[in-house]
Amino acid sequence: MAAEIGLVLYPGVQMAAVLGMTDLFQAATALAARKGAAAPALAVSHWGLEAGRPVRVDGVDAPGKPAVLVLPPALGDAIRREDAAPFAAWLRQCHGEGVRLASICAGAYLLGETGLLAGRTITTNWVIAEIFERRFPDVHVDTDRLLNDDGDIVTAGGVMAWVDLGLMLVDRFLGPGVMLEVARRFVADPPGREQRYYSAFSPRLLHGDAAILKVQHWLQASEAKEVALETLAAQAGLEPRTFLRRFRKATGLTTSDYCQRLRVSRAQEILQFTTRSVDLVALDVGYSDPGAFRKVFARIVGLTPGEYRKRFRS
Repeated sequence: MAAEIGLVLYPGVQMAAVLGMTDLFQAATALAARKGAAAPALAVSHWGLEAGRPVRVDGVDAPGKPAVLVLPPALGDAIRREDAAPFAAWLRQCHGEGVRLASICAGAYLLGETGLLAGRTITTNWVIAEIFERRFPDVHVDTDRLLNDDGDIVTAGGVMAWVDLGLMLVDRFLGPGVMLEVARRFVADPPGREQRYYSAFSPRLLHGDAAILKVQHWLQASEAKEVALETLAAQAGLEPRTFLRRFRKATGLTTSDYCQRLRVSRAQEILQFTTRSVDLVALDVGYSDPGAFRKVFARIVGLTPGEYRKRFRS
């Protein structure tokens, strides 16, 4: 019996991702059949709402619900709450009946409207992370991850993370052998890479604390070259202890981690667009100890400076 994966066609959904995932699952099923695999095939279906009722728009014609419902990425603005409401009610019901749910990029907005993400850590595109957290304050977003798998709910990062989610589902239903061969045929990295390889530091700026925002702008302009607590607190016009508390609350980071991320972000640009040695790049961004710079860079980016340059050199 085939395991059905349903792709949800909600307002604004990116059809390129829908069709790409459909092709990937069909290719995986065909490959498994040629290999004589004993595992079940993957059946792909597209789901929408008609008069408020869920229907299979196309794909497999079978009774019951799919094993997984996937919310692909979206184009344009985040889905409005009133447009999301009928989908959210249906998704909550499906989840209660044992259907796994998954989202990619802005598909997380629709998943958030179900209320099922409360208290969880998820991932999505780093570009929308701050707006998402403001809309769903009881959800923690970790944009370093490309995939976050809670078993019953899986979230994926940026727009093209549909490839990673698709391969993960192929692995789960058809096994690692089929998944690896499909990855090779699609010229895609197998699951295991991280979104932080690709993301740029995107600090929170919508927190409403004018004193902290002033310091953030000053740090950006000065490339975080001066990070003494007394200097930062003076820029904010606050006592050091008050400044530290408000900075952490507004940005979600300590001043040390924030400044390190600013410096590493600048280092990424230099590594990508110049041929300067790693030691000189370290000096450029304010590290007198190249070894310490390498450790900080690897912790934040997930790659060494040399690996990053090799992958992203312009």
